[in-house]
Amino acid sequence: MKKLLFTFSLILLSYGFINAQGSPEYGGGIKLNVNPEGSKFIRLLTWNQIWFRGTQLNPGTTIAGEAAKTNFDISGRRLRMLAYAQISKRYMVLAHIGINNQTFINGGGSGTTGTGGYGNGKKPQIFFHDAWNEYHVVLPTKENKNSSLSVGAGLHYFMGISRMTMASTLNFMAVDSPIFSWATIDNADQFARQYGFFAKGKLNKLEYRLAMNKPFSTSLAPANVTDASKATAVDNNGRSNWAKTAYVEYQFLDNESNLLPFKVGTYLGTKRVFNIGAGLYSQADGTKSSVNGKLESHNVNLLSVDAFLDMPFGDKSKNTAVTAYAGYFNYNFGPNYIRNIGIMNEGVVNAAYEGSGKLMSGAGNAQPMIGTGDIFYTQVGILMPRGSEKPKMRVQPFTAFTYKNFDALPKAVTNFDLGVNWLIDGHHAKITTQYSLRPGIETATAKQKHLGEFIAQLQIYL
Repeated sequence: MKKLLFTFSLILLSYGFINAQGSPEYGGGIKLNVNPEGSKFIRLLTWNQIWFRGTQLNPGTTIAGEAAKTNFDISGRRLRMLAYAQISKRYMVLAHIGINNQTFINGGGSGTTGTGGYGNGKKPQIFFHDAWNEYHVVLPTKENKNSSLSVGAGLHYFMGISRMTMASTLNFMAVDSPIFSWATIDNADQFARQYGFFAKGKLNKLEYRLAMNKPFSTSLAPANVTDASKATAVDNNGRSNWAKTAYVEYQFLDNESNLLPFKVGTYLGTKRVFNIGAGLYSQADGTKSSVNGKLESHNVNLLSVDAFLDMPFGDKSKNTAVTAYAGYFNYNFGPNYIRNIGIMNEGVVNAAYEGSGKLMSGAGNAQPMIGTGDIFYTQVGILMPRGSEKPKMRVQPFTAFTYKNFDALPKAVTNFDLGVNWLIDGHHAKITTQYSLRPGIETATAKQKHLGEFIAQLQIYL
């Protein structure tokens, strides 16, 4: 009886993650049972996201040594594999490996020469994204299936701050994350992960995630200034202090699965979800600035509040649904902290460029992404009614807007995204097309300008 109860609980926990992909035919995916009851198993996932892009480049950009105003390419945004095993009724282990951001010119293996077998973008290094062990202290029961507690340790994704910070890359509504929600991305973390200890659980409608992590060491040298008001903090934590992080949310309608940390972007009409959450990330002495040759350390304190809605409406047979997300983020990395980031940025600054319009964010598709200040982000999409001739084929138009007001910039900047998901088989086979306008501040005039980028993504997930 206990084994059956445990198996039933695991099915309930897993169902939300599986059902989130919007394909009833997929079922449990690649799952290998290692005992007759199915309470011990290994589940395998693999996916890839291939991007074709047409990008309007920041003024003064060169690519492969040639001046360029636009760029067209095809690249690998994510190519990954994940496996988790329930090896006893209370013990789970997970490993997640892969590569990201491989283009024709960058993202390749280290120690390349630019010619021959290893050149520029070739042979990227596969690395661990996640690797942790987890112990279920309190298991759901038949009487109370929405109360649980698990603890674990390792390289993990329980990073707090917001729902978007722990987003699943398998079921985004927009073509990608807004990136700024991964606030320490590849500086104090390893691709949005850190080593540490975590606890997660549910108390009926309340879900919580807590962690104590050791951030990766950073050692950027701050620029020295003589005017303290112009001090600029950079990532420099040396022998880093532990970071405290948490995210708590109240789930008003359907309860979501917390078997894995990855938060669903859109359920494609398979659940009724309305959540309100809040999160934080705090690390003492995470950055440094320099005034008159004297280094000063600054605490990193990041806060957010957000809300998520995924709601079917109208005729049930048509499976129409609305998905919406909104979040407010308050970041403090120290004075005038800012990071300019471009996803798979292939451009570098042309030192000889003498034209107008150079941007503070640099070359390629870089933009002001993360900084001390305030950010507001929202996205909304509509899953269009199911057709009668090809019911599996679905269309989901969406739009997103970002407002960033960073201390290091002379004015606030905005992003605009407009796109469509062409769902061939839920999230398992889909094409996403998106046109985005990213911001830049002109160095000479302090005016904001926008540059465009078109992305077509092919996603396959098993």
